[in-house]
Amino acid sequence: MATPKIVLFYAFTPLADPEAIRLWQRDLGEALGLRGRMLISKDGVNGTLGGDVRAVKKWARSFRSYPAFKDADIKWSEGTGLDAEGRSVDFPKLSVKVRDEIVSFGAPGELRVDEHGVVGGGTRLTPEALHDLIDERGDDVVFFDGRNALEAQIGRFRGAVVPDTETTRDFVQLLDSGQYDDLKGKPVVTYCTGGIRCEVLSSLMTARGFGEVYQLEGGIVRYGEKYGDEGLWEGSLYVFDGRGSVDFSDHAQVVGECVGCGAATKRTANCPDPSCRAQFVVCDDCDSLPCAVHAA
Repeated sequence: MATPKIVLFYAFTPLADPEAIRLWQRDLGEALGLRGRMLISKDGVNGTLGGDVRAVKKWARSFRSYPAFKDADIKWSEGTGLDAEGRSVDFPKLSVKVRDEIVSFGAPGELRVDEHGVVGGGTRLTPEALHDLIDERGDDVVFFDGRNALEAQIGRFRGAVVPDTETTRDFVQLLDSGQYDDLKGKPVVTYCTGGIRCEVLSSLMTARGFGEVYQLEGGIVRYGEKYGDEGLWEGSLYVFDGRGSVDFSDHAQVVGECVGCGAATKRTANCPDPSCRAQFVVCDDCDSLPCAVHAA
């Protein structure tokens, strides 16, 4: 029986020939009937792919056969389904591209990577170590959301600082503005979906004088696998595919509020105005409301 799976993965490692990696991964993905997105740069690879579990397992074995990727953290989750050709319905196509950055902070010149990963990043915390830090330092610990503000509207760590960002590129400007300088004397735990954005964000914060910076290893995904909705996470996890969001249990809180009516919802949708590229948290009843209502 066909079983849809989705994998989220990244690896920071020096790559001498990103274009060769692109061709290999494009051809492999096409041969296995996978869909999804992958970005490759001189600093590593970042992607999410979906397909039948047998095809995804074959991809994972081949991916990890390359020495630079042998220790890559691959996170597995359930896909929505497969079409008649056995391809994931959660992605429209397979896209494999070379870029200056595998996560777009707009600061490729600042990132330093060696065979062990990002140089100068925050101290890694497993989900268990995060709880140990909270037990030791209590309310001094600050959760710092490394995602776009929209993602945090439907799910976030309790009491987290959520920067007003539309894209990842906004973080550098906000950090340089001094808006968060008051956190420089506190233990700051950066977190994001699967861990990759915090690899870069924590290094950017450290370089700007934040003295005690941590990053949640494996991101929200690994934390949810460990603690579900019985820990410090509240709400749903936004994902960049056809699923829209995922929950860690059948009793996940609904923390999002519809921009139209204020009702509780975890649903996100694009603005109905074709000229508007914004996305909002909006319930089914308000989905077709004019853009002015969404942007209110």
